[in-house]
Amino acid sequence: MAAANQHYYATRDPLGAGGDFTTSPEISQMFGELIGLWGADLWDRAGRPEAAWVELGPGRGTLSADAMRAMTKASFTPPVHLVETSPVLRSRQGERIPHATWHDAIDTLPTDRPLIVIANEFFDALPIRQLVRGSAGWFERLVACQDTLFLPIAGKQVPDSVIPESLRDAAAGSVIETSPASVAILRGLAQRIVAQGGALLAIDYGYDGPAIGDTLQAVRGHEFANPFEAPGEQDLTAHVDFGTLAAAALVERAHVAGPVGQGAFLTALGIDARATALAKAAPDRADQIAVDKARLTQDMGNLFQVLAVTAPGWPNPAGFA
Repeated sequence: MAAANQHYYATRDPLGAGGDFTTSPEISQMFGELIGLWGADLWDRAGRPEAAWVELGPGRGTLSADAMRAMTKASFTPPVHLVETSPVLRSRQGERIPHATWHDAIDTLPTDRPLIVIANEFFDALPIRQLVRGSAGWFERLVACQDTLFLPIAGKQVPDSVIPESLRDAAAGSVIETSPASVAILRGLAQRIVAQGGALLAIDYGYDGPAIGDTLQAVRGHEFANPFEAPGEQDLTAHVDFGTLAAAALVERAHVAGPVGQGAFLTALGIDARATALAKAAPDRADQIAVDKARLTQDMGNLFQVLAVTAPGWPNPAGFA
């Protein structure tokens, strides 16, 4: 999954009508603007420190560009750091945010200031492991290649101790997913935030786990596809286990808020008022603005979850009851 996605993102711009999928920032400027104001509000209530803005997997740079425009009006103009390995997407990001600094990984992010980190549809593309319940216990699912055909197969049996106790007696065929890569990145960012100050906002489709379920999927041309076909030519993702990410942050002594649904989060941040203002400024686009708002808050409102990780001593982030 890691190798396939690395090639996939390095060789194309997958976003928009001509690509394979569309993300929230590409649906409406309201999304990025509200995320930017979320960061500016937190920065303001934290005493206006010299902070940096960080986005992980920033796509075309749309979210950060919209966020920076909104944050500037709130007097928050931090340096922008983008964690991106794709040369194609770096080029697109540079068109929107020419003054950004790019990083291949979180290791090279600034160490001398608080970080406001945004991860929108980032964790879902990180590689997962799948454990499958067989008649005699749990086995790791592996992938074999037969000629040019990739197939899932059963690997070695794993000890019950690696399975959450509440799930060990699940029915045969049950699947548990884990993402060690996601946990490692979350813990690394939480360590930075605890030491330097700041916050992480993670937004993705997911669940409050651990839980049973096979969520590995592929998307190509805005349609679901077989994830074992054409590796590197389609987007591979899995639903994000926000419960496990929250637990990883707590291990590092960070504070956690959520997860809450994206719809409730955006509503709490004021998307209704922003949509009204945009419609008043552009009456000919009022219907489309309403459609976009409904897509963000209703269609994606419950499937997408939002989790915040903040440094001890920092104020509670907006958007969480």
